[in-house]
Amino acid sequence: MAEKEEKKLSLEENFKKLEDMIKKMEDDELPLEESFKLYSEGMTILKSCNDEIDRVEKQVLSLNDKGETDEF
Repeated sequence: MAEKEEKKLSLEENFKKLEDMIKKMEDDELPLEESFKLYSEGMTILKSCNDEIDRVEKQVLSLNDKGETDEF
């Protein structure tokens, strides 16, 4: 269910979440097991962000020389 909740977050919210995870991982006192867990969660969020960016890029329209719109 956690994955479904993450997909509902905006790109900005996911980037903020990733930043927070990175800050936690920079802590020298963080156990290695917890670092791996955060890394794995971060990679899942990053993939979700990349998928969303790809989806948006496909929807972007650009103007051609004739003044018509083409998909990007």
